[in-house]
Amino acid sequence: MAGKVTLKDIAREVGLSPTAVSLVLNDRPCRVSEENRRKIKEVARRKHYIPNQIARSLVTQRSQTIGLVVPNIESRFFSSLARRLERGCRERGYALLITNSDDSPGTDAELVRLFANRGADGLLVVAADEPGSNGALADALSQLTVPFVLVDRLIDDLDCDKVAFNNEYGGYLACRHLLSAGHRRIACVVNTSSNTGARRLQGYKRALSEYGIDLDERLVLESAYYIADAYAAAGDLVTTDATAVFASSDNIALGLLKRLYEVGLRVPRDYSVVSYDNSAADVLFEPALTSIEQNVDELADAALELLFRRLEEDGSENPVPFERRVLTPRLVVKDSVRAAVAPSFSSSACVPTA
Repeated sequence: MAGKVTLKDIAREVGLSPTAVSLVLNDRPCRVSEENRRKIKEVARRKHYIPNQIARSLVTQRSQTIGLVVPNIESRFFSSLARRLERGCRERGYALLITNSDDSPGTDAELVRLFANRGADGLLVVAADEPGSNGALADALSQLTVPFVLVDRLIDDLDCDKVAFNNEYGGYLACRHLLSAGHRRIACVVNTSSNTGARRLQGYKRALSEYGIDLDERLVLESAYYIADAYAAAGDLVTTDATAVFASSDNIALGLLKRLYEVGLRVPRDYSVVSYDNSAADVLFEPALTSIEQNVDELADAALELLFRRLEEDGSENPVPFERRVLTPRLVVKDSVRAAVAPSFSSSACVPTA
C-alpha cells in the first residue's frame, strides 16, 4: 500500500519548498505566483493529499476544534442540541469535542480548563443549574484567551456572549394554556433547586396571578430533571385535587405519565398536561403532549453565529460588544389538554420579558 502523501512529495513535484507548499495549502500569505498556486493545489488533489492537522495548527495557530460542555448528554434536549452544534461546526470545517459535566459546577470548570489546555479554538458552555454555584466556572471562563458562548443556562454577572430561551415566559405560556381551558387547580412539577426551574415556576405564578388565582403551595411539587424523580412526585400529585399539570420538562412529564398510567389514570381524561421542551416524548406516550418548544435549531444557530463571529475577529482592535440574546419559546398544542369548565374571563396576551 502506498505511503501517505507528504508536503515534501508535493514540493518535490512542483519544484518549490515544503514551506511554500504548506502556506499555499493553508491559504496563508506568501510570495508564490498564481500559476504555482494552481500547480500545488492540482498536485495535492491528484495525489489525494490529506493535511496533518497537528502540523497545520503550527502554521495557522488554529486547532479547528470547538469544545462543548453539557450537563447531561442523556437528556433529549441536550443531545439534540449537541447534534445540531456538531453539524454546524462540521459545516464550518471544525470538529466539535463534547463533554458531560453531570450538572456539576466544579466539573464545569475542570472541563473548561481541559479544553483550554488542549488548544480548542472556542467553547460552547451549558452551565450547571444550581443557583449561586457558578463561581468556579465564571473564574475559569474569565481567564480564557479564546472566545466562548454561554448557551441555554446563563451566568448573569459574567460579561460574555450568551444565548438562551426565556424560561419565565415559557412557564407562563404553559400555565396560561391550562387556565384558558378552564382549569383552576393546576399543579406544577418543577425543579425549584435549579435556575431554569425557578424561572419556569415564576411564569406559572404570573399566569395564576393574572387570572386572580392564589398560589397553593401544595400544588407545587419538587422534582429533579429525571424520570425517576418525577415518578415519585406523581405519587403526591394524585393526593391533590388538581385537574391539570404543568410538567416543567419532558423527562418530568415522562415520569409523571408512567406513574399515572400504572394506577389507571389517563391523560387528558383525568389530568390535562402541558410539558416543556417538545422533544421525543410523543414516540413513547399517547396522547401526544402539548408542550412548550425551545427550538433546538434556533438556539444552536444563534450560539454558533455568536461564537464564529468572535473567531472571525481574530484579535481585532475593535471587537463588537458582547451580546445577550433571549429567544422566545412557543406553545405547541397537541392532544394532552381538554377543556374543564369555561374560564371566568380571558387573560390578555402578554409579550415576553427578557
